[in-house]
Amino acid sequence: MDDLFLAPLAMSRAWAMPNANTFSVPPIRALIARHLTDGVWLDPFSRASPFAHLCITNDLNSNFYADYHEEAANFLARFDGANVDGVLFDPPYSPRQISESYKGVGRVVHGEDTTSAFYGDRKRLAARAIKVGGKALCFGWNSGGFGKANGFRLVEMLIVAHGGAHNDTICTVEIKEKNR
Repeated sequence: MDDLFLAPLAMSRAWAMPNANTFSVPPIRALIARHLTDGVWLDPFSRASPFAHLCITNDLNSNFYADYHEEAANFLARFDGANVDGVLFDPPYSPRQISESYKGVGRVVHGEDTTSAFYGDRKRLAARAIKVGGKALCFGWNSGGFGKANGFRLVEMLIVAHGGAHNDTICTVEIKEKNR
């Protein structure tokens, strides 16, 4: 049997009002605060992050404070030496949100921007940057995280329900066990 499924996993569920600024949702902010260690952390989709002062930040939208304002793949490609302590990975959660984000900064949206490869490509780039023992904290509408194929083991999952017709926010915490 796959050892990924045998590893202990902490799972919890909380309720909180939804917010476009994911990291301002109280149970999500608490999860990040528990796992954010000293060292070099990347936030490729930082938006209005309350953790911006603790990370190297990037946001495509120059209206938000960030160290860089470029496409996340270009930002992540800067850090491919497996020497980063962790990544906060909070991309747009759907093709519609990707399209809205790109159009919001005057960028043309191409077909490849709204496929599942958008997420996989950026996760692979981020995974290359994280050193063994480092963490990936992922946020979205699924629990895929960075995954075993990128050398990660899932150690914690938080589901944040928002009530009504809102999708839950699913948060995963993974530790990098090996370089791929």
